[in-house]
Amino acid sequence: MTLPNVMPLQLKGRRVLVVGLGRTGVAVAAFCAGRRALVTVTDRKPADLLAAEVAELRGRARLELGGHTAATFLRQDLIVLSPGVPEIPEVVAARAAGVAVTGEIELAAGFVRAPMVGITGTNGKSTVTSLVGAILAATGRPTFAGGNLGDPLIAAVDTPAAAEGGHLVVELSSFQLETCQELRPAVAALLNVTPDHLDRYPSMDAYVAAKGRIFQAQTPADFAVVNADDPIAGELAGRGRARVLGFSSTRPLADGGWLEGATLCLRLPAGPVERYPSGELHLVGRHNLENALAAFLCARLQGAAPAVVRAAAREFHPLQHRLELVRELDGVAYYDDSKGTNVGAVAAALEGFPRRVVLIAGGRDKGGDYAPLRRALAARARAVVLIGEAADRMAAALDGVAEIRRARTLEEAVQLGRSLARAGDAVVLSPACSSFDMFRDYAHRAAVFRAAVLGL
Repeated sequence: MTLPNVMPLQLKGRRVLVVGLGRTGVAVAAFCAGRRALVTVTDRKPADLLAAEVAELRGRARLELGGHTAATFLRQDLIVLSPGVPEIPEVVAARAAGVAVTGEIELAAGFVRAPMVGITGTNGKSTVTSLVGAILAATGRPTFAGGNLGDPLIAAVDTPAAAEGGHLVVELSSFQLETCQELRPAVAALLNVTPDHLDRYPSMDAYVAAKGRIFQAQTPADFAVVNADDPIAGELAGRGRARVLGFSSTRPLADGGWLEGATLCLRLPAGPVERYPSGELHLVGRHNLENALAAFLCARLQGAAPAVVRAAAREFHPLQHRLELVRELDGVAYYDDSKGTNVGAVAAALEGFPRRVVLIAGGRDKGGDYAPLRRALAARARAVVLIGEAADRMAAALDGVAEIRRARTLEEAVQLGRSLARAGDAVVLSPACSSFDMFRDYAHRAAVFRAAVLGL
């Protein structure tokens, strides 16, 4: 169903149900309540596990916690799903009854006037979003960078970044794109598509379709920035109406971005070739050069001058938990890549890595194929240390590619990594799995790894 027009005055008096009381859900509920909507929030978690969220919304929203009530869904004018909420039966029934259903991204987009750079992909989107945000902020114009990364877009609606003359740079997950029908980024970037979240999606085709929604409402006045080396990304962009610019780490392109040795080259349509030395960047690995190409293209298409792009990129450092150097000890570098939660991310991180690697991997299996990881390890691995629920499946898939050891804890894995590595090697935590079997989230996993490394 098409989302009804939800301009600010029209939220007044509307019955709005927010499903999921996480960070995004709280922000959406507060936003709608501030525009005098009649807000209800529902979450399966009980109130005692949501004390902070309840306190923030007290007096502004009706709360239904500890489960969902089907009748509540049916009597709404609008339902806003938090990104982690799948199509639960109550939502399916509400859609069938004619209730409009959307997500935070599409709701927020109806209230902003600044052009949007939307960035998605299985891997690299947080790095690209942050780098584009840093470059556009260096232009001196009000800039917001967030979405799936950091603050939700709804938090930017009343800021100068969302007004004419501002910049919005938004990381978009497949979960967020599921509920987007009319989202129209001026620049939409699709970095890559590899198997992920197959514990949520019924098939790879369903996951691919969610990613492709980033292009569906674009017009010929907009741009699609896509990985020219990824046939799925190219096909999805080709279905849309936007002008397509590719980037490649394997070959030069007529327009777009490519690598020539250690130089990043860009050419916008009808423009000259621009050259940016990769040696000025604080980013490791070929996949990060691809991320830089994508970010540079997005920023240039939004009007950032080449000198601004180069200066801002020189100052940019890797995000936390994304191939972040923790320390070097006895000639061995220890890297935190806890955000590498799928096979494609880890394979990309290892490709072109400048050292032999002792890989620490494992966690909760996400249903992907480990064959790409095996291929990447064949050229780089000194050894592999496995932890968590997926250890048995990973050991079987990686058998023979390198020495494989098991560890009961991440601390033990770090000690094993130190014993297996040689001077000049790297010990890399890049799990290829989610963290929820042993940790609260990937950041908690990273904190345990960093503490263990710093304690060596």
